[in-house]
Amino acid sequence: MSTEDLASYEDRQRFAEAVAREAGRLAFDYFNRRSTLVIEMKRDPQDVVSIADRNVETLIREKIGERFPGDGILGEEYGLADATSGFTWVIDPIDGTSPFVNGMPTWCVSIALLHRGEPVVGVIYAPCQDELFSAALGRGASMNGTPLSLDATRTIRNAVTGIGANHYVAPQVVAKVVEDLLGAGGTFIRNGSGALMLAYVAAGRLVGYYEPYMHAWDCLAGYCLVREAGGWFLPFPVEGESLTKGAPVLAAAPGAIDDLRAIAGH
Repeated sequence: MSTEDLASYEDRQRFAEAVAREAGRLAFDYFNRRSTLVIEMKRDPQDVVSIADRNVETLIREKIGERFPGDGILGEEYGLADATSGFTWVIDPIDGTSPFVNGMPTWCVSIALLHRGEPVVGVIYAPCQDELFSAALGRGASMNGTPLSLDATRTIRNAVTGIGANHYVAPQVVAKVVEDLLGAGGTFIRNGSGALMLAYVAAGRLVGYYEPYMHAWDCLAGYCLVREAGGWFLPFPVEGESLTKGAPVLAAAPGAIDDLRAIAGH
């Protein structure tokens, strides 16, 4: 990793922080008038999208295009635009749309940056709590400027694990994970935003997070945060078309890695 790379990561990290806050303000405005939004379904009645998702993603894409025109962009709502610079942004304008449209605060803006197949910047902004989680490769992770460092004494038995589920995965698969976690002495939550729960792993609020099937825009920013806070994550396939497809997502603090890998089968 060259000095030039590090400088580029820092520059893009600061940019991502500013854009995440601006996008979060727009999303929060929509959240406060969510009764006026037209809600559409994607794959099923639990998989929803609104004009807020689309307009927030458009804002982020426009800001990236102005500042880094050679960078690629993959977003949940508008797909992949290829890079010429070697950098690709991976964005979820509102992760946790279901909580968002139902008036719950557990949603966020997620912005990641890939370079040479690795998440090198991760920024997650939760507007309802005004919490900005930020990390860059080799620069550590922080929450509202406070450094994050994971405690190795926390395990699945003395802390809380996040579990995710969706209709890409059979219910019995998720049920078995929950059963095994509870049987091993753990407990769990699900708040409706995988990206935000990954940020909570980095912040030490959760000891780990597992979801059998997620997309890159849901997890890559959180993965960068977890790694820079001292945790571990299951690599996500990012080469070629794999970047646009789903895969298992698992992240853990040091004291929970072995248990959660065994429970998840990874």
